[in-house]
Amino acid sequence: MVSVNSMQSPFWLGGLLVMSICGSSLPAVAQSTSTIIPNTATAEFNSPGKPPKSISSNTVKIPVQGGTAALEIIKIGDRASIEPGDAISYRLQIRNTGTATITDLSIKDTLPLGFKFLAKSPVGAIANAAGTPVTNPSPITATVSGSVVTFKYPELQPQQSLIIAYAALTSPDAVRGTGRNSAIAFGLSPSGPVNSNIASHRVLVQAGIVSDCGTLIGRVFEDRNFDGEQQPGEPGIPNAVVILEDGNRIMTDADGLYSLPFVLAGYHTGTLDLTSLPGYTIAPNLYRIDKNSTSRSVRLEPSGMARMNFAVTPTYREGVR
Repeated sequence: MVSVNSMQSPFWLGGLLVMSICGSSLPAVAQSTSTIIPNTATAEFNSPGKPPKSISSNTVKIPVQGGTAALEIIKIGDRASIEPGDAISYRLQIRNTGTATITDLSIKDTLPLGFKFLAKSPVGAIANAAGTPVTNPSPITATVSGSVVTFKYPELQPQQSLIIAYAALTSPDAVRGTGRNSAIAFGLSPSGPVNSNIASHRVLVQAGIVSDCGTLIGRVFEDRNFDGEQQPGEPGIPNAVVILEDGNRIMTDADGLYSLPFVLAGYHTGTLDLTSLPGYTIAPNLYRIDKNSTSRSVRLEPSGMARMNFAVTPTYREGVR
């Protein structure tokens, strides 16, 4: 005869053994600490001529973590504008605003074009909800892949903040970019993966003295011996207009000279606007055929200088009718 004392429906094993599972019915509490749910099993059976016997199993404790986790991130820089060759300091603040611990925390920060991460610059700190620093925090690791810097931290407790400060150096390529970078944090919580908002910062990149842009220079002059070069006694022509391929218009000064700084490297074409020079036309060149055109084409090297000269002559010359 088998006697069963159980709040659960009994089940049979091998014809004699009846199991009843006894466990606590404590709910998972929404907090960062674990809730322990103990589970045990008992077996009770009768043997012929012997009193009933009950056997209990060991207790198995199952930790259950409840609560939710949430991440927010803020990114700031120490300046609003920068020039190539300068360094900029960034600060990231990542906060766990939830009630559960976040593990395997990663922060991906994508730097703008021309910005180089300084490997020895990162420093980090952990602060609690009151802003008090946490002593002996775990070390922060940083890896770089292209323009993406990834910071890693083991875990972030509820209401804790991780502060990361680092520096980046700008190169001449930075003037071609937007100066904007963005960062996002993500990790694991008891309820699954969690991501933060995307934080961004933009700095105005100015060309400065360190730039791969070049300068276009030139002159418009009266060529009296038709050799294409300005000689003593050949005056410059003021107020002459040179039009570039992008529509920029440059006007010569009182000596017939002009210059245009901060021009991107590459091939450029300039055309002399003869309507700005009434009474003049392109001077014939006795040595080079290509100088008989109103257009000039040059190749501007990075951080270099290129020249476009235009030789003109009066449309009416003494002795010529």
